[in-house]
Amino acid sequence: MDIKELNKTQLILLAILLSFITSIATGITTVTLMQQAPVSFTAPINRVVQQTIEKIQQVEGKTTVQTVVVKEEDLVVDAIAKNQSAVFSITKETQDVNGTTIEASAGRGFAVSTDGIVVADALSIPDKEVYYVKNDSGKFKADFISTDKAGFSFLKIGASVNGTDKLVFTVPAFGDLDKMKVGQKVLVFGSNISSSIFEGNKNVNINVTKSNTGGLVLNLDGEALGIALFSDTTDFASIKTISDALKTATTPAKTDVASPKI
Repeated sequence: MDIKELNKTQLILLAILLSFITSIATGITTVTLMQQAPVSFTAPINRVVQQTIEKIQQVEGKTTVQTVVVKEEDLVVDAIAKNQSAVFSITKETQDVNGTTIEASAGRGFAVSTDGIVVADALSIPDKEVYYVKNDSGKFKADFISTDKAGFSFLKIGASVNGTDKLVFTVPAFGDLDKMKVGQKVLVFGSNISSSIFEGNKNVNINVTKSNTGGLVLNLDGEALGIALFSDTTDFASIKTISDALKTATTPAKTDVASPKI
């Protein structure tokens, strides 16, 4: 049939068909190219693309669809806010060159159980010394529990230093590293906040500074993936490894800890 013989309706239907076929071909080509592209190329694109959530609401018998745009920066803010009280700065008593007892920074740590167990970098918390932990609720003594071969140590939060501070903290929800996908963002919540792109390495490639050691490693849902370590051999220990080690850790007899805020 000659295209000149088509009527107006047939021409419109033909245009729609051609447009449909073109859109499918474009989609297939785009997906194929994105799958073949290196992470260094796709990661910036993933950061720019915003997540869209559709909420279905019933209004007087009618179904309406409301589109809500969630920006990546909002997810980062929410993830940090969820875990603000779970993260502690750690100090330990030491002596200066004059033999005077002072407090020195021992990095960061975060709560991993409701009875006040904090995990920290073993390089900064190697053995039994006088330790203190601090978050927004106050400053507290901390007792050394044990060190794990994976590169982290456990502390147990004790009494407040001034005798009046009431301990308030949360325990992060534990995430699953196996469910992370290449291109997703990983956050490190320590003395400052940094981020990197997950590239499929189960060890998680992150840049850990000495001041950021012991930082809580999160996904954008605010779930704990592990701890940042300042070590020559590894910069990360997974939350599963920490959880397994916690089951066999021996808790000190002192249990003067307030109930956490859940």
